[in-house]
Amino acid sequence: MRPGLGEDAAVFDPGRALVVVSSDPITGAGTSIGWYAVHVATNDVAAGGGRPLGVLITMMVPPDGEEDIVEGLQQDVARAAAGLGIEVLGGHTEVTDAVTRPVVVATAVGLATGGRLLDSSGGRPGDQLVVTKEAGLEGTAILATDHAARAAEVLSPLEITAAAAFIERLSVVPEALLAAEHGSSAMHDVTEGGVLGATWELARASGTGFCIDRRLVPVAAQTRKLCKHFGIDPLRLISSGSLLVATPRGGELVRSLQAAGIGGAVVGELTPGGYRVIGDDGEEHLPETWCPDDELFRLLDRWAGG
Repeated sequence: MRPGLGEDAAVFDPGRALVVVSSDPITGAGTSIGWYAVHVATNDVAAGGGRPLGVLITMMVPPDGEEDIVEGLQQDVARAAAGLGIEVLGGHTEVTDAVTRPVVVATAVGLATGGRLLDSSGGRPGDQLVVTKEAGLEGTAILATDHAARAAEVLSPLEITAAAAFIERLSVVPEALLAAEHGSSAMHDVTEGGVLGATWELARASGTGFCIDRRLVPVAAQTRKLCKHFGIDPLRLISSGSLLVATPRGGELVRSLQAAGIGGAVVGELTPGGYRVIGDDGEEHLPETWCPDDELFRLLDRWAGG
């Protein structure tokens, strides 16, 4: 499988097993970026049907960065890798004036489970769309940690603590492996652009349309409060920790997820064409030229502009 629009991982066959690889930089988070980097990259491998084996980490720190910053990044990486049962295979650490804040790039490597390739292009019209956990987990965690003072405008201290803890739920490896075992058609890790962005990318890769009912998409109470207060859409908020699955047996998959202690819901389906979003105010038809952007970065730009 070669790189392409809507595909976050590449797959190659060296002759004995399918190898799945993916690489991602972390730039939107200010804290725990080593943790984010490991999970975002391994999530992409898992969404491609692979079981992650290890990561390579590149860290770039500005010249005024303290030694404890590098140590903290390395500890984040080590803790995330240990939690996943994978190895840190190597990488590179550099102090450079090319960056103004720490940047971490993770490259994850895995093997396709059972030798079966799963990517974003296998969806078919009629497949049901399942979203795991809740939309906006990563964006909520970033707002509660890096922008706690602004989050405190609407969330109580207990709610901020709970929202910050969403960072511990960023891995989609368990549900991706389960979805692969259940014969799902396609999977996509929900990252920038949120649930709507991931659905658009999966549909584009599969050559289909989609219909999503936003009322069916699980959203945590803290996320709803933050999004309402700041005027942003939880379905367009960066959402590492959620997995989008296209499957002919959505209800069956949701029950299996719940049996494994993982939340999930059927939120729509793939269609022959068109992009439709149903909500309390009726039905929205997205144009064919629609392209996802992310609410977190839009919000940060708004704050930066005063």
